[in-house]
Amino acid sequence: MELPTWLISQTSAQAHRLLSEAFAAIDSRGYHYRLLAALEEFGPASQATLGRRTGIDRSDVVAALNDLADRGLIERSPDPSDRRRNIVTVTAAGSERFRRLDKALAGVQDDLLAPLSPAERDQLVALLTRVLAHHNPE
Repeated sequence: MELPTWLISQTSAQAHRLLSEAFAAIDSRGYHYRLLAALEEFGPASQATLGRRTGIDRSDVVAALNDLADRGLIERSPDPSDRRRNIVTVTAAGSERFRRLDKALAGVQDDLLAPLSPAERDQLVALLTRVLAHHNPE
């Protein structure tokens, strides 16, 4: 089939499978990567802010943060300006896990796009970015 919607769906499914397998090999999930990446990029944040930055639903953020905290990858502490809110901080172990996950993600990108040249990869990213921007003008 040469329908773009079908090709995009099939490629997305393959990408999701490769990524899930790579993260599972490190005993992690996509939510772990997204939350650790946000903490690495922006620093400590409230749970609500992390949810907005990562696009993860509030209840899923709490569950994923509980898992990360149980593993010693993040710490929660009361916000000094609002004791009802927690501030989440990445630990040294969390930073190390993020680096491992980031390396795994790079490997998945290479595996998924192996048949494309660097120029073709850039072109694919540019085209998909345009399509996505058209449908999500924010």
